[in-house]
Amino acid sequence: MSTRIRHIFISPGHNYIGRHGQDAGEHPLVEVAEARCVAGRGIEGDRFFDFKPDYKGQITFFEWETYERLRAQFGVEGKGPGSFRRNVVVEGLSLAALIGCEFELQGVRFFGTQEAAPCEWMDQAFCPGAHEALKGAGGLRARILSDGVLRAG
Repeated sequence: MSTRIRHIFISPGHNYIGRHGQDAGEHPLVEVAEARCVAGRGIEGDRFFDFKPDYKGQITFFEWETYERLRAQFGVEGKGPGSFRRNVVVEGLSLAALIGCEFELQGVRFFGTQEAAPCEWMDQAFCPGAHEALKGAGGLRARILSDGVLRAG
């Protein structure tokens, strides 16, 4: 199966970072048809754009297959893959295999830095039990190595 970008999301602000012991933030997650990736900086319009120099999570990826597995496992309806607040939802790509590797999607180069480890907020954002079920499958954090545009579809 070839790799397909199913969804792309950006958000202007953080809903979970720095909110331990508080309610989640209310920054919207916006689905976009395309996203401009800027090398070393992030996705234009996203909360992690210019977050920190050489930040390891300039872009995040999530597997469509993991979303489908969790929906079936927990019987969840009405919650989309944006619930996990990752930028790019891909189908047909093993993200864990890309940790420590350079890879390319739609002509844009990336370096997989680490798992986008799930946090306790996943139980609230998706369903109780999601945090534990996502361990080892939370997605991928990556640095953007070249400028370019990713397109969903």
